[in-house]
Amino acid sequence: MKIILAILTLFFAGAAYYYYDANEKTAKENESKIENISNEKEDEITQLKGTFAELLTDMEEEIEQGQIKITQLSDRLSVVMIDKVLFPSGEAEITPEGLLILERVGNVLKNTNNKIIRVEGHTDNKKIHKNLQTTFPTNWELSTARATNVVRILQERVGIEGNLLQSIGMSEYHPVATNDTPEGRSQNRRIDIALLP
Repeated sequence: MKIILAILTLFFAGAAYYYYDANEKTAKENESKIENISNEKEDEITQLKGTFAELLTDMEEEIEQGQIKITQLSDRLSVVMIDKVLFPSGEAEITPEGLLILERVGNVLKNTNNKIIRVEGHTDNKKIHKNLQTTFPTNWELSTARATNVVRILQERVGIEGNLLQSIGMSEYHPVATNDTPEGRSQNRRIDIALLP
């Protein structure tokens, strides 16, 4: 009986040591993974800070005129452009001035690594004018066409790879200001270019 108890004791001690050792290895591997992820995140944020600073310098005049707003929150960077800089009223074709600005912005964004560039089209809540409804029945179509045209410029003229680009029409449903005043509606009609992890 003592022999059986001794064998069982040794067996359970060995099993406990095996599981303890396996847990120690797993814990060390997890710590290493967390440290690597943390370092990668820090590198991403450092790179974004550089892109943010470059955009602020390159777009200083447009920022001062209120045409562009650039923000960075942790690992996200956003370039917001009011629509009148890029498009004539009620249209989706980009103006020559808008092309130049988009190319400048795109050339800075092109140098970021491993980022998705999402272009969101936004409108105010005013219905599309009757004369334009055959082309854009609603604000959905207008916001989507504008975002898509910006993406095409970033791909075709700037050279950003298509697999890094997304085009999204947001219509009137994500306002940043009131739609009750002309100033507020002007802020809501915008293109938002976001760099996402």
